[in-house]
Amino acid sequence: MLQRNMKTALSLQLGLEDLLADLRHSRKGGDLGRLAFIAYCDVRRWARAAGETELAEHSSRVITDSPHDSREAFLEYIDALIEDLERRRFDFGATAPASLDWQVTAP
Repeated sequence: MLQRNMKTALSLQLGLEDLLADLRHSRKGGDLGRLAFIAYCDVRRWARAAGETELAEHSSRVITDSPHDSREAFLEYIDALIEDLERRRFDFGATAPASLDWQVTAP
């Protein structure tokens, strides 16, 4: 059971890294449709798996609060979401290595 939890933590951490990379790439390219898709589907799914219900609700607002006032307002919303995920990445990064160390040293 403990090994399963460690794999889940690693999976969540890696999934978060992938989400951030996808969001940054789409943000840099200005792909609004892809940003909306990632925020609504992928971030929400990750947040639910991680038990982050507030983040799941926040990410779903990218669609449910539509239409946005402007392109800039939508991008500001996405930027705030990316910043929120960055903070969570630090939290996951701070806890995951300790779990992995235990897994490596356990018989």
